Amino acid sequence: MNIKSLLLGSAAALAVVSGAQAADAIVAAEPEPVEYVRVCDAYGTGYFYIPGTETCLKIEGYIRFQVNIGEDVGGDSDWDAVTRGQVQFTAKSDTEYGPLTGVIVMQFNADNATDQEAKLDSAYLDVAGFRAGLFYSWWDDGLSGETDDIGSPVTLHNSIRYQYESGTFYAGISLDELEDSPFYDGEEANNWGVAVGLGGTAGAFSYQITAGYDTDNEEGAVRAMGTVEIGPGTLGLAAVYSTNPNAYYNAAEWAVAAEYAIKATDKLKITPAVQYYGDYGVDGSDFADGDAWKVGLTVDYQIVDNFYAKASVQYLDPEDEDDSTTGYFRLQRSF
Repeated sequence: MNIKSLLLGSAAALAVVSGAQAADAIVAAEPEPVEYVRVCDAYGTGYFYIPGTETCLKIEGYIRFQVNIGEDVGGDSDWDAVTRGQVQFTAKSDTEYGPLTGVIVMQFNADNATDQEAKLDSAYLDVAGFRAGLFYSWWDDGLSGETDDIGSPVTLHNSIRYQYESGTFYAGISLDELEDSPFYDGEEANNWGVAVGLGGTAGAFSYQITAGYDTDNEEGAVRAMGTVEIGPGTLGLAAVYSTNPNAYYNAAEWAVAAEYAIKATDKLKITPAVQYYGDYGVDGSDFADGDAWKVGLTVDYQIVDNFYAKASVQYLDPEDEDDSTTGYFRLQRSF
């Protein structure tokens, strides 16, 4: 009986304690609803709403592996492998003036495990046709192949630009800080320039005219380009003229270039091209007297969606300098 009484008493005590704990139990708060990422289709594919805002964000970029070939391109070696990773963030939101756009592009280059570089490749804001920040000028444009040399040696500037766009036509003007551009006759790196650009399309034909004036060198350049679809490919023609070496063009006093981008298959494009330079090279603050010509071939192959291979070889023969052969092989995956 004593053991039975002890067991019954213990059970009663446990019941009292359990009841007391149940009475004092902490009830967990209901979880707040989670705002899942929503697709934003107002500005094209790839955008999503930043949670809690009405701003749309797109993340894209690429990974590139490339082997360059040329005399001493890798120091004492005639080949050099390099790798690049680039990521771009584009934010857009509606305003009373139209879409407000902000772009940041970060680029990471590696020649090897210790020789690496991280840089801001672009960062700018854009609204109602006005753009301000660090971005590439119209002089960065060119033909689709790798042979043409019709742009300025440095095309990334801190700039303020206005560009009018209407369907298949655009026209604009920009004020460029030219601190990274070439200078002549002891000019200091503190000049600025004005550039204008216009272009558009008309059926199978596209065109672009670009001009720039370097205020410190007091010299300017103008360039015209056009492409037209002919047969199985696209014919591209370009011409450039520079009054004297300046930040917008300094390869030669004048040059003409031509290419034909052959679409051999849906995945394969072959682009032979040629360029001729008049008064090639720089002699002090003037162009040199000799001419030059250049011929090249570029092959693009899309392995799968967003992954392609490119091979390019170029031969340059200046009148007063040694000839040279350069090229590269590239693999690139975009996302």
